[in-house]
Amino acid sequence: MQVVFINLKTQVKSLRYVFFKFSPNREIRLLKWEDFSDDLKYISIGGDRVKSKRNRIVPVPEFIRKELVADKKEYNIFTNDPIEFNEDYFKTLWSRFKSQSELIKPNETLYSFRHSGAIDIFKRTGSITKLQKAMGHSSINISLTYLRGLEIPELNEEDMPMI
Repeated sequence: MQVVFINLKTQVKSLRYVFFKFSPNREIRLLKWEDFSDDLKYISIGGDRVKSKRNRIVPVPEFIRKELVADKKEYNIFTNDPIEFNEDYFKTLWSRFKSQSELIKPNETLYSFRHSGAIDIFKRTGSITKLQKAMGHSSINISLTYLRGLEIPELNEEDMPMI
């Protein structure tokens, strides 16, 4: 059973979240139901399947969970079969989706979700370390590259000496 989202806004929101958290060709495409917790609240991926080589545990938001219907543990979540889609599947799907959607900006790519997601997390939390953990980076410096161009004040008035 393929994962199908009910409305376009939910679909775009889900795409943004999933592509923010994972690499489409390396991690998303290979997801199986066994990667999900029994309650579908978390996805756990071993370090042998991610770029950072570290185990990842990622929360699944409720708006995505309510659309999921788990199948056999060994089945891929997209194909409903033990065999996953080919490496270009998401690229092709994205091109088709983008040409039909008014919610996607013309220059928006799958990878741009990582940048916009990084900025969103940083604006909400103000924490580089939370951003680093959310993105699965091994170094804060890598996370900082996602914030380039964002006007981040390095000092606040409270940081200045009292005279």
